[in-house]
Amino acid sequence: MPGLVSYIPIATTVVALLFGAILLRRWMTRGRSPHLLCWGVGMVLYATGTITESLTTLLGWHAPIFRAWYISGALLGGAPLAQGTAYLLLQRKTAHRLSVALIAVILLASVCILATPIDPNLVEPYRLSGKVFEWHWVRAFSPFVNLYAVTFLIGGAFLSAWRYRRTPDTRPRYIGNLLIAVGAILPGIGGTSTRFGQTEVLYVTEFIGLLLIYGGYRIIVGPEPTFREGTAQGLAVH
Repeated sequence: MPGLVSYIPIATTVVALLFGAILLRRWMTRGRSPHLLCWGVGMVLYATGTITESLTTLLGWHAPIFRAWYISGALLGGAPLAQGTAYLLLQRKTAHRLSVALIAVILLASVCILATPIDPNLVEPYRLSGKVFEWHWVRAFSPFVNLYAVTFLIGGAFLSAWRYRRTPDTRPRYIGNLLIAVGAILPGIGGTSTRFGQTEVLYVTEFIGLLLIYGGYRIIVGPEPTFREGTAQGLAVH
C-alpha cells in the first residue's frame, strides 16, 4: 500500500485547478493576452499531472495513466508556464515561433512515449517512474523541454526580481518573483529524484513549489476581495 506522502498529489491537484481557474478568468477579462492563456493552461496541465499521480495512489499502476503522467508532467509540467513568460520577455513574433517549435517537440516526444513498450518487470504497484520504458532514449526529451522551462520560467522570475530589487515601492514584486522562481525550481528537483526511484520526493516538491508560486503571485498582485473581482497580474510580472 502507498504511504501517506503518496496522497499529497490530491491536495496539489485541488490547488492547481483553483489557481488555473483564476489565471484563465483573468485571461478572459483582461484582453486575452497570450501569456495569461499560457499560464492558465499550464496550471491546468500541472493539475493533470498530479491527477495521474493521485489516480496511481488510489487505483494502482496502469499503463494509460502512467503515459498520461509522463506527458503531462515531464513534458508539460513547466513548458506552458515558461512560454507565457517568453511572451512577456520577447517580441510577439519571436514568441510565436518558439511556441511552434516547442509544440512540435512535445508532440514528437508524446508520440514516442505512447509508442514505447513498457517493461512489466520494472513496474511498481503504486510508484511512477520512467525507468519502465523499454525505449530508454525517450526519456531524453524531458531534460530538453525542462531546460527550456528553466530558461524562461525560472530565469524570467529571477530577472523580474532583479529589476524590482532596488526600491521599497517594488519590494513586493521583488519578493513575489523570488518565491515564484524558487517554487518553479522545486518540481525540477523532484523530477530528477524520480530518475533514481524516489518519486515521493516529486510529490512533496510539486506541492511546496506550487504553494510558493501561488504565494509569490498573491504578494505581487495584492489582496483580491472576491474571485470575480480578481486582479491577477500573472506570474513573473516585470
